[in-house]
Amino acid sequence: MRISGTFRSVTRSSLAVLALAALTLAFVPGLARAAVFNPQTATLDNGMQVVLVENHRAPVVTHMVWYKVGSADEPQGVSGIAHFLEHLMFKGTDDIAPGDFSKIVARNGGNDNAFTSWDYTGYFQNIARDRLDLVMKMEADRMTNLKLSDDVVLPERDVIIEERRSRLDTSPGALLGEQMRASLYMAHPYGRSIIGWLNEMEQLTTEDALAFYRDWYAPNNAILVVAGDITMDELLPMAEKYYGVIPRGKDMTRNRVQEPVQHAPRKVTMRDPQVGQASWSRYYLAPSYNTDGADAAPLDVLSEIIGSGTTSRFFKALVVDQEIASSVGTFYDPVAVDLASFGVYAVPRGDVDLADLEKAVEAQIAKVVSDGVTQDELDRAKQKLLDSAVFARDSLSAGARVLGQSLAVGLSVDQVESWPDRISAVTVDQVNEAAKRVFDDKKSVTGWLMPPEGGPVTGAGAALPITSGEGVH
Repeated sequence: MRISGTFRSVTRSSLAVLALAALTLAFVPGLARAAVFNPQTATLDNGMQVVLVENHRAPVVTHMVWYKVGSADEPQGVSGIAHFLEHLMFKGTDDIAPGDFSKIVARNGGNDNAFTSWDYTGYFQNIARDRLDLVMKMEADRMTNLKLSDDVVLPERDVIIEERRSRLDTSPGALLGEQMRASLYMAHPYGRSIIGWLNEMEQLTTEDALAFYRDWYAPNNAILVVAGDITMDELLPMAEKYYGVIPRGKDMTRNRVQEPVQHAPRKVTMRDPQVGQASWSRYYLAPSYNTDGADAAPLDVLSEIIGSGTTSRFFKALVVDQEIASSVGTFYDPVAVDLASFGVYAVPRGDVDLADLEKAVEAQIAKVVSDGVTQDELDRAKQKLLDSAVFARDSLSAGARVLGQSLAVGLSVDQVESWPDRISAVTVDQVNEAAKRVFDDKKSVTGWLMPPEGGPVTGAGAALPITSGEGVH
């Protein structure tokens, strides 16, 4: 079953790794060497980008195909079609029967998955090096030869509808996050639910899926990323053999409505019998690496300082010193085509009133804006972020994921590889100025998640933080 990322809670530490990792990419024409993952790159004649991260520790590879299209690119009225097509890509071609793709991968000792976000859709397989030829052939086959009919599409539509009902509609935290995001982005399609709005999902058709497939699934709108025990001299002929023969598709432009100037803060309050523990959260519109690269790195550092883990400023102030919260944190995901978001969340301790918790968090935010961060805080945060970049190299798939995500949103290999240099260059003044710009209440949405009136305020059920939207099936 495919799970859209809006349904999944992500820890602050994993968000930090993603945010930091996600900065690692910029496309370099021809073959190139860089500094974090040392990727090699090339471009096929049909426009498909090829990226390799060599890792010869074991005879295995991660094979990924990223399409530069996500839910924010859907036509009006067919929300969820990007995620729906991700499901349908497993429904077969003339050479592979519906449902057999993953079975073939498993029989050959591998595993596969797929994910959909607002800006991209991806498919991957982890498999032995000597089976790379097989999965590349299958992935190239479904890039151009997908066969869909009502017999397979309509039952799968029931699957995604049930997925929404079971994983989102039954989760108060996920529902609140969905409503908050829809309020944060008043016009931009980032406010759209990745899995789709139920009333539109129920109307999705085979032709909707085929039209979306024909428009966006083409080699010139795709990125092949391979990490593992292979060289570019070995990989490029294989890529040419399977992907290079696919005709170039039409050039697609992401025509998205841009966000207007926002003039007033918004608040979303949700009570639900399933909520055992009240929680508080606030999302702010924020720049991404594409919209304002000058503030993105300072905001990465700011998030690390004030809200990353038990040594962060907010944790020490609200959990340790004031004992008003049981947990608190921040999240920031700057890897996006358009505007990003910066969030703060907290869970009250014991019977602390949510209004009192909100005041305490707002006081800490105001202190950051008025007094700024210190040089010592900056130095420690930068070192933690730089360390995490080093640790990311230990994973076979981390480089492939970071590079694929970054390229898919329009960043470059150079931007990914030079990320440590940009973090190292961040100054106290840059962090403080970025904080003043991002903590603008007029560009914010506050969420209160609570039990029913008179209900208990103990147990689990805190709101889910906003994420990049990725998920796996």
